[in-house]
Amino acid sequence: MAFDWATMEQELIQQIQTGDGSVTTGMFAGRKVLLLHTVGAKSGEPRMTPLVYSEDAGKLVIIASKGGSPTHPAWYNNILKDQVVTIETGGETFQAKATVVPTEDERRRLYDQHAELHESFTTYEELAEGRVIPVVLLDRVPETVAA
Repeated sequence: MAFDWATMEQELIQQIQTGDGSVTTGMFAGRKVLLLHTVGAKSGEPRMTPLVYSEDAGKLVIIASKGGSPTHPAWYNNILKDQVVTIETGGETFQAKATVVPTEDERRRLYDQHAELHESFTTYEELAEGRVIPVVLLDRVPETVAA
């Protein structure tokens, strides 16, 4: 029987969107997971992707691994077109600016730090067939108060 990713993803989304946003069951139980809302780079349609994350200096860190695929995930292409995204995590929703880490030293440091929390990332670089897996920082956009 093949793994039903779509069902698992929907259950994960439901867990994040209810209660305090924590994940208590399934393969992501106990892990830090967020919902990344983007706009499709080609379609212009809203997209939502659950992703594990880590934190560094007050920013959220996500990795464009696509499970070690030799191609970038669609959400990565979406943020290249529009860096302002919406994040749902920990029972709250907010806007953030997505920035691809520009230097290899910083990318390496953040990738390794992320892999310490999420062990599966230790094998993704081997599987990616030479693709450099991007690291993305999500920096909360300050809320503005209307005058």
